[in-house]
Amino acid sequence: MRFGGVRAVDGVSLEIAAGSVTGLIGPNGAGKTTLFNVIAGMCRPTAGRVYLAGEDITGLAPHTLFGRGLLRTFQIAHEFATMTVRENLMMVPGGQSGESLPKAWFRPALVAREERAIAERARDVMEFLTIDHLADEPAGNLSGGQKKLLELGRTMMVEARIVFLDEVGAGVNPTLLKTIGDSILSLNRDHGYTFCMIEHNMDFISRLCDPVIVMAEGKVLAEGTAREVLENPDVVMKYLGSGFSGQVMP
Repeated sequence: MRFGGVRAVDGVSLEIAAGSVTGLIGPNGAGKTTLFNVIAGMCRPTAGRVYLAGEDITGLAPHTLFGRGLLRTFQIAHEFATMTVRENLMMVPGGQSGESLPKAWFRPALVAREERAIAERARDVMEFLTIDHLADEPAGNLSGGQKKLLELGRTMMVEARIVFLDEVGAGVNPTLLKTIGDSILSLNRDHGYTFCMIEHNMDFISRLCDPVIVMAEGKVLAEGTAREVLENPDVVMKYLGSGFSGQVMP
């Protein structure tokens, strides 16, 4: 992906295995978020192709990819601030009958039945993420960590095949970060979610991710387990710094 003379993503070739929690790390400006933007349809790549389960999805619009189960979150949460947590979740599923004016007028029972089912799903999601006590709170009033949980919850309102998380732990206190991590692991292990996450918290990455991919200067620098990449001399030099101890969370 080029922006003028800048190669933000430069010949990156990688694979995210179904059922994995893949970590993507690297210094600021390495091209990580740009890569997410290319995969999620927000930028059409200058060259190269993107495939989802063997299907070429290069350049498809974000809403089309959403319909195919490819979802992403953002470093800065994109909640609907004046809507409640419950409403933020309920508006996620597409193609709701209530979005059609004729159905809203002439098939109110169908609309009501769908809304009850979606509301029940939203309740289950909130309970799973332990934010059910915030159901009727305007989303704009939530803390940064609670907004990240809400963003994760929105990915649970549809059948997700793969979820891209952009710095889900940024600015989150340790207690909520553990809740987020536990939720991601449960979704992966118990519900078959595939995740790829950008993150700078190395303990968080080490706890959740295998494999871990390192980017620097728009290229893939290294790939392996968390321990392998964190002991890689090139990774230490270009990202972690010479003072890094190499110790990670077991």
